[in-house]
Amino acid sequence: MIKTIYWLSIVVSLLTVVLFETATLMPGVLADDVEIQFVVVSLLELLTVCIIPLAVRMFRFKMVRDDIKAGHYIRWAFVRLLMLALLLIANTLLYYIYMNVAFGYMAVILLISMIFIYPSGARVKRETSIEE
Repeated sequence: MIKTIYWLSIVVSLLTVVLFETATLMPGVLADDVEIQFVVVSLLELLTVCIIPLAVRMFRFKMVRDDIKAGHYIRWAFVRLLMLALLLIANTLLYYIYMNVAFGYMAVILLISMIFIYPSGARVKRETSIEE
């Protein structure tokens, strides 16, 4: 389930790129609205800069570790994955809507960050046996 969501978010982002690059969807439809674009860029930059370290190091928090020990690993893995995946999809889509490279750079950074949370079997074993 977690691996499916992981790969699905990447596929959705790539599909978005393909649809805009083939002119199936029109890129730059909101490029002229600079006031709203500034607010959206600022908000997503702030979210991206805060969410990436939080998602990568989330399982080091005591509350999360205790909940994982209680058997809720899937819930926290899902939350961590959604934090990065939703931002990845949003930044990819907003890049093409506004044609602002800041969104593109953030999407690439998020894509690279997703490597560090890949839901492999070894990661699950390591993260479910976290010690103090």
